[in-house]
Amino acid sequence: MKLLQSVKYHVYSLTGFLFYVLFTLTLDKISYRAEGMPKDSHLNLIHYFVWEGLICGALAWMLSIPILYFFERQIDFGDLRKKNIWAMVAVFIVMQVFYSLLVWPLLSLVYTQYLGEDLSIPFATKLTNIPFFTTIFLIWLFIITAIKLYHYINQVKINQIQLESSLRESQLNTLKGQINPHFMFNSLNNIRGLILEDATRARDMITRLSEMLRYSLTKNDVNTISIKEELQTVDNYIEISKIQFEERLKFTINVNPETLNISIPPMIIQMLVENAVKHGISNLKQGGEIILDVDKTSEQLFICVANSGTLSMGEGNTKLGLENIKQRLSLLFGNRTHFTLREKDTFVEAKITIPLA
Repeated sequence: MKLLQSVKYHVYSLTGFLFYVLFTLTLDKISYRAEGMPKDSHLNLIHYFVWEGLICGALAWMLSIPILYFFERQIDFGDLRKKNIWAMVAVFIVMQVFYSLLVWPLLSLVYTQYLGEDLSIPFATKLTNIPFFTTIFLIWLFIITAIKLYHYINQVKINQIQLESSLRESQLNTLKGQINPHFMFNSLNNIRGLILEDATRARDMITRLSEMLRYSLTKNDVNTISIKEELQTVDNYIEISKIQFEERLKFTINVNPETLNISIPPMIIQMLVENAVKHGISNLKQGGEIILDVDKTSEQLFICVANSGTLSMGEGNTKLGLENIKQRLSLLFGNRTHFTLREKDTFVEAKITIPLA
């Protein structure tokens, strides 16, 4: 934020300098120093005091511009160096000297104009006025520093948010990139195993696989989709898996109709089901059952995939899919989402809780 380029700043700054001097210097002098004088002299002295305040305020504003120019060019809160601070102090002092050198000749001219005599101020008295003049600039500099620091902190926050958003997007894209190879590997293995055994079933699997690939490609650039769309892919995956497992796989789905239009990260349910098949049902000779439950409350969405088996059956695998889900949920929802994996009776239950607000 460049204050020197802001017309509003200059209006406020000039007004502030004038008001400060008029209310702290001029009114004080009018109240106490003009009393007891003849009427004509009294009025002329009031005029002088007013002009004195205007000149002091306007001159202070003019000399604040070089200080601000140096401030905006040399002072960087992100890289604050001692030499720049000392240079700022030097510029500040130089402007105080200029102020003291310029203000008295100007006041003398006005004094002569209204009171008809030269303004005779002892040098010692001029020195005693320096703290007042310096205070004007110090107050202004404090306000400017506060404004600059406020905008700097806001900019740091904005940059941090943008960086975190960029990092989050990069991480999400990386995780999405893990989905397709993981999914393709399992599906192509199923096709390879069926080509020689049953060409008809293999063609059916390829058809459903193409639908899943189309879904994966078209949704790869989005972070959320509706549950209804996700369930279509789950249905394709289950049908492909049933061709392989035949009667060994039983799939039950219980979905609250009110959840169908709720948005979730793509491939979340599909990967839970895929994990249940790969690390659960495929390890059971007699096969087993997968149960999908999707429900909601006013504040949370619940997705639960339970499969026959035990957690010990999945030991030794990388569980890439589950870790992928955890990371994506964490990136999108932070600590407001929960993922649990546990044994319940004769089932392994993977449950996701997603905030709705």
